[in-house]
Amino acid sequence: MTNLLEGTPTLGAEKAGAGVEVDTELVARATALVPLIREHAQETSEARRVVPEVMTAIEESGLLNLFVPKRYGGHGANMATAVQVISEVSRADGSTGWAVSLLNVCTWFATTFSENAQEEIFGANPNAKVCGIFTPGSKSERVEGGYLVSGRWPYSSGSFAADWATLGIAIDVAEGEDPRALAAIPSSAWTIDPTWYVTGMKGSGSDTIVVEDHFVPDHMVQRFPDMREANFLTPYTGEQNSHMAFIPVAALILVAPQLGLARHALERTRSSLPDKPVAYSVYTAAKNSPTHQIGVANAATKFHLAELLMKQACLDIDTNAAEGHLPTMEVRGRIRNDTGVVAELVKDGIDALLTANGAGSFADANTMSRIWRDAEIAGRHAYVSPEVGKEVYGKLLLGNNDLTMDL
Repeated sequence: MTNLLEGTPTLGAEKAGAGVEVDTELVARATALVPLIREHAQETSEARRVVPEVMTAIEESGLLNLFVPKRYGGHGANMATAVQVISEVSRADGSTGWAVSLLNVCTWFATTFSENAQEEIFGANPNAKVCGIFTPGSKSERVEGGYLVSGRWPYSSGSFAADWATLGIAIDVAEGEDPRALAAIPSSAWTIDPTWYVTGMKGSGSDTIVVEDHFVPDHMVQRFPDMREANFLTPYTGEQNSHMAFIPVAALILVAPQLGLARHALERTRSSLPDKPVAYSVYTAAKNSPTHQIGVANAATKFHLAELLMKQACLDIDTNAAEGHLPTMEVRGRIRNDTGVVAELVKDGIDALLTANGAGSFADANTMSRIWRDAEIAGRHAYVSPEVGKEVYGKLLLGNNDLTMDL
């Protein structure tokens, strides 16, 4: 059974195929770490990177190799599981959740490379962590057997903990072809320029990777247009995640932290607001104020809608991957659209909760302030931009397939 939009299984339909269930044991591991992550959240913010105690606990819990194939000791988890794990980590702290999100998805990128590349990355270190940036650096010169690469890659979230990076380069192609590619480069070949001084997501370590004249052999390069169409170089095509839709996964994973921030904001509101007096009113407790009741209900509804959109997008990604093919262009367009809508819903809901909680929510020492700042920053990633997603989806709905954006 489908709804009126093309290729969209209803949430109430019977299971669309194998590989779509959430691994609740992995999610429980993330939930168990919430107290520890919260204990160090402020320290993580001040350090501008997730503190070692927390990173060690997350890695020991097996939450940094969610997408890594089981043949390398990973979980081979699906998108639905990854989103729920990241959301729970983010319920503890947005910066930590963002770093975990990016390290997992970029590590997945690496698992789609050639067999030789995978063996070089994961063979000696099955727990290898990978960060990454799509934007090409300043130089990728064709030399015998590969490319000589230099450049700066800003916003490399989680780079402080990464063993490798998948970095955007431009390769030699025929005139008119897309020259974009990703190159796998070891951390020994790059340095980190500390440029991440921002208002929110302070602890995500999204600094700038700097590479100078590093040789990247051909087997460590994969063309971006091929990845976009799930024509990955990996020979292990029997693995579900070797068929996941590249751009939908890369975009949707970015709003998993938003769900966690929403959960945390509502949790704190329900804990602290009910018995708070409402200044300059007759209400001695906010729980008796219709204004506050409506405000919190509106926020909770937006959060629930965001969760439902996320579940539908994960179902589309996982069902199609399990069946071994890409979602249709229209479904990919809807996922791109809904990625931005999830961010909008969370942002608006958090705004409503801060209004209900009062001006004190914006105090530096108030956790609600950090939640708000993190959501505002995370919701402005280029792949999350709501208006771009709406434009892409609207074009497809109206039969205009002349797209200038990746899907």
